Amino acid sequence: MKNRALLIRLLEDERGQSLVEYGLLLLVIAAAVVVSARALGGRVNGIVQDLVGQLSK
Repeated sequence: MKNRALLIRLLEDERGQSLVEYGLLLLVIAAAVVVSARALGGRVNGIVQDLVGQLSK
């Protein structure tokens, strides 16, 4: 009986749910940053190399 009451109380508690939601949101944002950095990395590198080439002339 004591275990059942504990289980019911844990299932009704929503504090941990918010933490998980924030964690998932942070994970999605981090993934978007990584994908964007990979996609733009080559372009930025090309621009910097062009600038270095022009400055060294």
